[in-house]
Amino acid sequence: MSVTPPTYRKVKDIVIYDDDKFFSAFPSVVQRANGELLLAFRRAPNRELMGGGENNHVHPNSYLVSLRSPDGKTWTKQPELIYAHDIGGSQDPCLLQLRDGTLICTSYAWTFMSPERVPHLKGPVHESKPGVVFSGGYYLKSVDEGKHWQGPFYPPSVPKESFINPYGQPLPAYNRGAMVEGSDGRLFWVCAANECLTPRRAATHLMISEDKGQSWHYSCPVATDAEVTFSETSIHETPNGDLVAFMRTNNFEDQACIARSTDGGKSFQPWQGMGFKGHPLHALRLPDDRVLLVYGYRHEPYGIRCRILNAECTDFASATEMILREDGGGFDIGYPWAVQLDSTHVLVTYYFNVADGNRHIAGTILACD
Repeated sequence: MSVTPPTYRKVKDIVIYDDDKFFSAFPSVVQRANGELLLAFRRAPNRELMGGGENNHVHPNSYLVSLRSPDGKTWTKQPELIYAHDIGGSQDPCLLQLRDGTLICTSYAWTFMSPERVPHLKGPVHESKPGVVFSGGYYLKSVDEGKHWQGPFYPPSVPKESFINPYGQPLPAYNRGAMVEGSDGRLFWVCAANECLTPRRAATHLMISEDKGQSWHYSCPVATDAEVTFSETSIHETPNGDLVAFMRTNNFEDQACIARSTDGGKSFQPWQGMGFKGHPLHALRLPDDRVLLVYGYRHEPYGIRCRILNAECTDFASATEMILREDGGGFDIGYPWAVQLDSTHVLVTYYFNVADGNRHIAGTILACD
């Protein structure tokens, strides 16, 4: 006799952190063994309070901070510093908690310099705007529940990466999205790489660590295409051992994409469109092994959405979409990350704005019936 799996419903929305002096975005969250939640996010000064400047996603004083919560509803008020990079602004802290309790936090950095000096760099370098040069990825580690962080550590470059960093060195691997610790103890990390510069086009590739993040080696391409660009990827391991990559795209009508490895990360099958819009994505394995897939929706009505997939993530095209928020004040929202609170509740964190106001860290609590 088949058993109908429990359904999930929205309980309420919460504000996790909102300070008008800061532009806050790009959260990730894990639950410690004692039940405490640790949430990381990127914080930068709010330019709009400084003579009407414009806020965006790069800033020389952006840095990584964290908050803590005993229950997902009440949070510490004053963020703890995770890391402020010594050569520029940091972005998108992505947390992974290993089974032994070790925390890994990946990020990447931008270096700010006089625009007229950029042509004197060895090159080619990536400028997001004049004088703002991409420095690539790095990661931090903590063995004391996020109280202190070691690093930064720099991974090797993806072999097909075309850009170099401002020092003329290979660009360290980078990504915005979740790593996963596999059932065999290996760490899997899908990174982006700029394979073509004219026009600029990125693909995704798999990096693997066999020593809990002490070192990394290149494995294989995940998704590449002559027209479509892939980036910002979260990877998930299914009960059968498949590795499933959920990817953001460009030049594909904002459609989310998926790629699957059935051989432990040696290769990936051809990528597929998932049939719906949204990015980036994060996958959370639920207590019954189904997968809660959360993603931002940067089209009107702006908000946060999710689907619940089967355990092997094969029903992505037919799974019912659930709207968590549709009251966003503009497209600059999203980047959700989900965590299990207890056997029946989930917290989905993200950054948000109301009426195109200050960006803040928010959340939605779900419950299963």
